[in-house]
Amino acid sequence: MVHVVVRDVVKTYRLGRTVVPALAGLSLEVAPGEFVALVGPSGSGKSTLLHLIGALDRADRGEVVINGQRLDTLAPGALAKFRSKTMGFVFQFFSLVPVLTAYENVEYPLLFQGLTGSARRRRTAEALDRVGLAAHARHRPDQLSGGQQQRVAIARALVTGARLILADEPTANLDSQTGEGIVNLLEEARRKQGTTLLLATHDPGLVRRADRVVRLQDGRIRSP
Repeated sequence: MVHVVVRDVVKTYRLGRTVVPALAGLSLEVAPGEFVALVGPSGSGKSTLLHLIGALDRADRGEVVINGQRLDTLAPGALAKFRSKTMGFVFQFFSLVPVLTAYENVEYPLLFQGLTGSARRRRTAEALDRVGLAAHARHRPDQLSGGQQQRVAIARALVTGARLILADEPTANLDSQTGEGIVNLLEEARRKQGTTLLLATHDPGLVRRADRVVRLQDGRIRSP
């Protein structure tokens, strides 16, 4: 299980001469195994927060601590290793490599973990089977539906054994039935592995299934 602590995080972006505040002293704690939904209007800071927790970006000020480890104290190589073993990412537009098959997309993060070829093959096959896509292993993303592509993305997030899933609008481009199936897969990972789920979403059905809803506005957490 993964425990997440965000303390007084500030993040700004520069657009030409204009400084755009994204997060303004935000603090958040997510308990191990908790399912938290981040909601709020576009530009409220949801994606930025996920990127900071996922070590895809760095805060201007403040701390992000995962299982007691401050991310800003890690060297780039150590940070990449920590991220690959601890976190999985699911994005709105799937973010699959278009020239790779479903199998190759799922296997890709394992290439950085020093596993043998047989271990990679076993884990990749198990992950694809888990999301119901064993029969589509050799298909490229353009040969898959949106829901199938998102299931490949979930398999890729889970194949490393990640105990923290960060998802940014994972059901936004899917019909309601397919989106429900995607959430079921994420919750199954939570039940079986104790995976901590932190999802940014506008999907009311997904929000209803969360343990806790955190509302963001103007880079701050808004009181209910």
